[in-house]
Amino acid sequence: MTDKQIANHPYVDQPQALQEAWQEAIRDKKMRVRDAAEFLGVSEGALVATQVGSFATRLAPHLKGDWVTLIARIGALGRVMALTRNYAVVHERKGTYKDVTGNAHMGMALGDDIDLRLFLNQWQHAYAVAEPDGGAIKRSLQFFDAFGDAVHKVFLQPESSIDEFEMLCAQFAAPDQLAGENVYAKQTATNTLKPDNEIDVPAFHDAWAQLKDTHEFFGVLKKFGLARTQALRLAEPRFAYRVPVRAARAMLELAAQNKVAIMCFVANTGCIQIHTGQVENIQVMGSWLNVLDPDFNLHLREDHIAEAWIVKKPTTEGLVTSLELFDGDGMQLAQFFGKRKPGIPELQTWRDIIDILPRLTVPTDAMQGSQMEVVA
Repeated sequence: MTDKQIANHPYVDQPQALQEAWQEAIRDKKMRVRDAAEFLGVSEGALVATQVGSFATRLAPHLKGDWVTLIARIGALGRVMALTRNYAVVHERKGTYKDVTGNAHMGMALGDDIDLRLFLNQWQHAYAVAEPDGGAIKRSLQFFDAFGDAVHKVFLQPESSIDEFEMLCAQFAAPDQLAGENVYAKQTATNTLKPDNEIDVPAFHDAWAQLKDTHEFFGVLKKFGLARTQALRLAEPRFAYRVPVRAARAMLELAAQNKVAIMCFVANTGCIQIHTGQVENIQVMGSWLNVLDPDFNLHLREDHIAEAWIVKKPTTEGLVTSLELFDGDGMQLAQFFGKRKPGIPELQTWRDIIDILPRLTVPTDAMQGSQMEVVA
């Protein structure tokens, strides 16, 4: 990227002015950092960077080791809270970082509690933050992409090791500790996907039916040039069908009532975070659907869900069934599965929950967003 692509906003060369505007938004409008960034027309990463030299330390894993080394080092902090979000869903999971592996492009953390897939080629900026929070200090590690969007965050808990946090800061501190950061302007994506009438639908159906593993599905989409929601719409009804947009609420409530362990995936461009286990405390607060359990919190904006799909993929262990949520642009917001591991068939109790959700059908001449009809 060139300097011309650096985001051009009123505060790009004025970190002090941006910091003051941020504090005003917090004081007068009670805004959280993400909302303040949107209000001020800047990225969240640009806001955090204004704290460098005061409450934040700029980290440079690309200069002092690598991203995988830094992430593996988080395990020494002990029990923490991992947070991954997109604009509509926040996924928070408490636990310890374990079994971290990877390279410059990809990484994984495979603990029972903290379960991550990391797209490290998207990670650009990192900060260790220790800011006043009432009478205490709130400590976190925050990671951003080149556009200043958060890809992952780690928040220390009362039982976390402050000594290890400070040693991590010293180990990975960047030479430059001046406030402010250059972030890049996002480019408008160009849709190069094929229209429906150019898709070899019979061949696509055959490829889907021949799947042996869920991870092969991305390759099928790529082979046929399909967007995910386009693929679901063109799929055989035995493998994909729509359900009401509030299906996630019904599914979570049923899983809690029947003590069915689930898997919840939330992703952005830099990270997929996965919770595996039971859910218990399901609460709806305005437009937010929440799971408020001791070790797992989920916050989902139901008003951003435009489509919900049941998706079934053949594997060597039988069908694997997911509930997938999308916004109006076809962006996947979240995915839910029944708890499973390779070599172990899907839970029948999960399938029973899915079968309860009412199926929707679209008239054959209708497109996305048309009037839906419930099939009993």
